[in-house]
Amino acid sequence: MRTTRRDFVKQTSLTTAGLVVGVGAGWSRGIAPANERINVGLIGCRNQGFYVLREFLNTGQVNCVGLCDVDQNIRDEKLAILKKDYQQSPSIYGDFRKMLDDKNLDAVIIGTPDHWHCLQTVYACEAGKDVYVEKPLANSIGECYQMVAAANKHNRVIQVGQQQRSSGVWQGAMDYIKSGAIGTLMKVNIWANFNYGIGSPKQADQGVPQGVDFDAWLGPAPLRSFNPTRFHGNWRHFWDYGGGLMTDWGVHLLDMALLAKDITMAPKQVMGYGNNLAFPEYSRETYDTMSVIFPMDDYVINWQHAAGNQTGPYDKPYGVEFVGDKATVVADRGDWSVKLANKEDTAQAVLEAEKFKRSGEHSDVGSHVRNFMDCMRTRNKTNCPIEAGSNVAIYAHMGNIAARSGSGKLVWDDQAHRFDNDAKANALIMPKYRESWALSGI
Repeated sequence: MRTTRRDFVKQTSLTTAGLVVGVGAGWSRGIAPANERINVGLIGCRNQGFYVLREFLNTGQVNCVGLCDVDQNIRDEKLAILKKDYQQSPSIYGDFRKMLDDKNLDAVIIGTPDHWHCLQTVYACEAGKDVYVEKPLANSIGECYQMVAAANKHNRVIQVGQQQRSSGVWQGAMDYIKSGAIGTLMKVNIWANFNYGIGSPKQADQGVPQGVDFDAWLGPAPLRSFNPTRFHGNWRHFWDYGGGLMTDWGVHLLDMALLAKDITMAPKQVMGYGNNLAFPEYSRETYDTMSVIFPMDDYVINWQHAAGNQTGPYDKPYGVEFVGDKATVVADRGDWSVKLANKEDTAQAVLEAEKFKRSGEHSDVGSHVRNFMDCMRTRNKTNCPIEAGSNVAIYAHMGNIAARSGSGKLVWDDQAHRFDNDAKANALIMPKYRESWALSGI
């Protein structure tokens, strides 16, 4: 019987030379025949989602069969790019559900605003599609649990877009820390200070731009009038759609603090402060200033950000400092280094650290994409499976909730998935969807 492209994609193991591959290996070896490619669709085409799609197409192993966006202007722009750069002409959709009806679609990339991630991932799982979903996994704690349940129920391969887990820089740093070279890890200090965290200058509400289905953009979020400061590029500064710097950069950097000790459980408690202390002429709800502490069983994680102040410790706008009793590692996406009090000891430590340094053949996102494609074929867990993406998103959301609720300190009941004796905090665990949208039973 003839093997179809779909049979090929769903094989659990491949024996054809050059097609059994790992990250950075055979995916760059030429262009696959059309009937042997993975069929991918993109939901949310403006920025990060389209960048991720490009990394899929750059493997030479992918057909883009669908583009979905609520903004016709974005759809037209991205379609023209795909025709010019990749000679591909996918179908165009304004409603992602219609794209999910395509029986030839193997996987979807979800690059929409955070408040859409849960519904689209759950619907994709129910439709039998594998999913590459951008971070943070969801815009609430409750949605994270819903998504994990759906992925497991429908046996789908999920890659959460925390590409640092596929980065040679961070993998080398993790190996060095776990080797015991810095001694006992006592605390992890994280900072993320970015100008964009202040939002954009305030504007009055306006009419919906031509070509935009704003009701569809709002989706499960509350109905409201259109304002450009809450739309393209700015939505993450409003609680209905995002969580500000805490969830945008927090899931990337907190993830490394958890990975250093292979933490897979939600925090038992969190202490947090957040406020808008500057830039009153800018439009936002999320906080320009935050400090959050996660007391762990045998170390502590500290988060802080100051939006609009794009500098920080070690002259880095963002970074992670792993403090051990023997040495300290300082890391960002570009590199990591070792710090000791004694300069002579530091010189020797630097030489030892070089043995752990790695470089990648592809960009971090490119490696992350290739790992996802490998796992689609093998049905193995990805570098950032949905459980890992869910866990770190819960940490980030708890930081925001500690500040938003005014509680300062929260204690988490991991069995009940609720905070102990805090009604205000518990009210922020799961958003109320508009009646026209609902999660089906999981």
